[in-house]
Amino acid sequence: MKLPRRNFLHLVAGAAALPAMSRLARAETYPTRPVRIIVGFAAGGGNDIAARLIGQWLSERLGQQFVIENRAGAGGNIATEAVVRAPPDGYTLLVFSSSAATNAALYDKLNFNLIRDIAPVCGIVVVPDIMLVHPSVPAKTLAEFIAYAKGNPGKISMASGGMGTVSHLSGELLKMMTGVNIVHVPYRGQTPALTDLLAGQVQVLFNSPPASIEYIKAGRLRALAVTTATRSETLPGIPTVGEFVAGFEASHWFGIGAPKNTPAEIVGKLNQEINAALGDPIMKARLADVGGTVLAGSAADFGKLIADDTEKWGKVIRAANIKAE
Repeated sequence: MKLPRRNFLHLVAGAAALPAMSRLARAETYPTRPVRIIVGFAAGGGNDIAARLIGQWLSERLGQQFVIENRAGAGGNIATEAVVRAPPDGYTLLVFSSSAATNAALYDKLNFNLIRDIAPVCGIVVVPDIMLVHPSVPAKTLAEFIAYAKGNPGKISMASGGMGTVSHLSGELLKMMTGVNIVHVPYRGQTPALTDLLAGQVQVLFNSPPASIEYIKAGRLRALAVTTATRSETLPGIPTVGEFVAGFEASHWFGIGAPKNTPAEIVGKLNQEINAALGDPIMKARLADVGGTVLAGSAADFGKLIADDTEKWGKVIRAANIKAE
């Protein structure tokens, strides 16, 4: 049967539109069942808090439960691998942080490549560390500290929450960029490191704002700088390290990813909803409570941040010959 030319053209146009209509329908109906958000750390930490805040928002907005599943271990690698191996259908997501970018260089053998195997969806929040010193250190500014450290090589101890943690790498980056010689003292977690800083057993620590603010206000610790590229909205009176050391930036970021090949329409829908959450004043206030600033933007923006941090921290880790504990 020979179709009239007009009918034929209508059929061709309709057939060409089918994939686009199918993609649109998939995005419009997603999700039709509960979604798992896998977190690579125990409940109560930064990753978990970010996951629960965004999970609650998405549940309310999209009409399905976004269930948090904590799979702690291997610095978050167990959770990342679980998501890498999950079907790319939007029903398994990953909340991960800047530690995932450092793991690429810290661990010799991983069964995945973060940049290749995880599709970035959206950032959530970026949190600075505060560079703290014990009051016995005769430096009121970072510039004075650098001069003091150069005049006393090897005599200043810097605590951290462990080998390869961002608090450790922040110090290593500072050493590389300024040439100071300070001694790294790793602890099993930030809490014991902070305890020894308060006691004067060590002199320097990069630590999170919520755990540090009260000690700064009480004069038990001195804040020299924050590690983000711009001043913290919640700590505007504290300068950045970059104001003294050009180009310095070290922060904790948290965001959401999905298995590679997750449909772009689903990634786009999630990105849109998460950005809506980050624009909400109540959400902004809750993130500010932990010293954070919202990390809104496109999936591509978040992907660039992951790639840039993976490259930067890889250079620091290799230069300092740091290995995972």
